[in-house]
Amino acid sequence: MSGSDVTRDGLRGGRPGREAPTGARAGRRRRRRGRGEQPMVPEAEFSSYYGKPVLNKPTWKALDIAGYLYLGGLAGASSLLAAGGSLSGRPGLARPAKLGAAGAISLSLVALVHDLGRPARFLHMLRVFKPTSPMSVGSWLLVGYAPLAMASAAADVAGRYRLAGSAATAGAAVLGPAVATYTAVLLSDTAVPSWHEGYRQLPYVFAGSAASAASGLALAAAPAGQAGPARRMAALGAALELGAFRLMKGRLGLAAEPYDTGRPHRLLRAAEALTAGGAALAVLSGRVRDRRLALAAGAALLSGSAALRFGVFQAGVDSAEDPKYTVVPQRERLAARGG
Repeated sequence: MSGSDVTRDGLRGGRPGREAPTGARAGRRRRRRGRGEQPMVPEAEFSSYYGKPVLNKPTWKALDIAGYLYLGGLAGASSLLAAGGSLSGRPGLARPAKLGAAGAISLSLVALVHDLGRPARFLHMLRVFKPTSPMSVGSWLLVGYAPLAMASAAADVAGRYRLAGSAATAGAAVLGPAVATYTAVLLSDTAVPSWHEGYRQLPYVFAGSAASAASGLALAAAPAGQAGPARRMAALGAALELGAFRLMKGRLGLAAEPYDTGRPHRLLRAAEALTAGGAALAVLSGRVRDRRLALAAGAALLSGSAALRFGVFQAGVDSAEDPKYTVVPQRERLAARGG
C-alpha cells in the first residue's frame, strides 16, 4: 500500500462497511443510532474439541457402584452396632447386626467385581499397597474387613469359637468406620466436579448415611427391648447425614447445581424425607414399643440411605457431562488469584 492510497476519507477504493466492527459492541453502537441491528457474533458457549466433554464421565455402572457404596456403608456401621450389642449384653441386637454386616460386605464385593468384569482385576489391585491411593487403601480394607465380618457372623450362628468370634467382632468394629467412609474419599479424589468439590463434607455425609442404614436394619430385625442403641444411632446418623449434606451443598458453589436438578434432585429429596421420617419413627417406636413403627422406621432409613448414595452418584455423572462445571470454577479460581 502506498501513501497515496490513504486519504482523509479512508482507503481509496475501499468498500464502505467492509471494515465495520462486529459483535455485541457493534450492535450496541448501532442501537444507539436507532437502527436496532442485532449482534453478528453469538454469545460464547462452553464446548470442546469435536463436541466432546472436557471430562470423560465415569464409566461405572450405576447399579453396581452406587450399590457398592451403599452396601459398604451398611456393613461398616453394622459392625459397630454388633460390637456395641455384644458388649452391652444385647444378643438380639448383635446377631442381626453381625449377619447384616457379613451379608452386605459380601454383596458389596460381588457388585464391585461385577463392575470390574473379572475377579482377577480386583486381585491385581492387591499387588501393591499405596497409601496415597484411595482405591489401593480401600481394596486392602475390604480384604481385611470382609473375613472378620464373616467370621464374626459364623461364630455367632454356630455358637462355637466364642473367643475367636469376639476377636473378629472387635476387629470388624475397628475397621468398620473406614469401610463405611473410604468410598467418599474415593469419589472425592476424582476430577468429577460435584464429587471433588465436596471432599471436606462428603465423608461425613457417607458416615451419617451408613449409620442410618445400619440402624434401620437393626430396628427391623432386633427385639424392641434391645434396640435402644439402634434408635440412638438412627437419630445421630440422620442428623449427621442431613446436616453435612446441606453444608456441602452450600459450599459447592456452581457444582451444587446437579444435586438440584433432574433425577439426582428427586432421589435426594426422597432421601431427605425418608431419613428424617425414619429417624422420627425410630425415636417414637422406643416410646410406644410398637413393632410396626420399628419396621416402618427401618424400611424408611434403609431406603433413604440407598436413595442418597444413588443420588450422589448420578449427580457426579451429570456434572462430568457438562463442561461448565469444570470450566467456570477454574476461571473463578484464576480470577481470584489474579485479584
